[in-house]
Amino acid sequence: MSAHVDRFTGRVAEYERYRLRYGSEVIEVLRERCGLTAEDVVADIGAGTGMLAEVFLEAGNRVVAVEPNAAMRAVCERLTEGYSGLEVVDASAEDTGLAVDSVDLVSVGRAFHWFDQERALAEFRRVLKPGGWVVLVTNRRAKDASEKAEEYERILEEYGTDYSSLRSDFRSFSNLRPYGDAGSFIVAMAGAQELSVEALLGQTQSYSSTPLPGHANYLPMQHALNDFFAGRNEGGTVRLDTVCEIIGWRTPL
Repeated sequence: MSAHVDRFTGRVAEYERYRLRYGSEVIEVLRERCGLTAEDVVADIGAGTGMLAEVFLEAGNRVVAVEPNAAMRAVCERLTEGYSGLEVVDASAEDTGLAVDSVDLVSVGRAFHWFDQERALAEFRRVLKPGGWVVLVTNRRAKDASEKAEEYERILEEYGTDYSSLRSDFRSFSNLRPYGDAGSFIVAMAGAQELSVEALLGQTQSYSSTPLPGHANYLPMQHALNDFFAGRNEGGTVRLDTVCEIIGWRTPL
């Protein structure tokens, strides 16, 4: 199990309320590129609070959500009240406990950079049916899209507990070599989010490298974020550009 499994403990409420969510356009891309149908069984690995799983559930898919963090898993389990096709399991990306050749598509949202990637990819191949798809999806800020975005990044770097080192370790989806056969693809879709000061503070607090209350950097970061909002908001919100990036590849038949 990844050493990072507990990084979001104590941040789950902010994560669920303020994190940028995935849109239905993800399903549209997967229907076109992967031939996704409502009959396909999806294993959502590192499912967190279930944001990506919910997109598949809305599309009619049966989803097995694999999540090792207890606090996040508890939030994800609430989705079973509205979706009978959801199963939530306590397991890791490297050892899902799923049966061989049991799913049609493996999806991973923001969690992929926390995995032991080679072990996780081997596990994905094990649980996928022949010809199944691996799909990685991220919906994030466009970090260098503008002076405003760069100013926000500087705040995260200056006051975050280990933001700079984490960012340098994150492997961009576009740098992943294809692991499957022909049909690999990368799709990027631009977007934006409008954040109130409450949403800006809450979303920032959901990041694993943001100092928690009691840390020496907590109050200075709050002050810096409030100053950023005061200088950058227009009509009561700050607009930050976003990008939803999807990379997919098919396992051999």
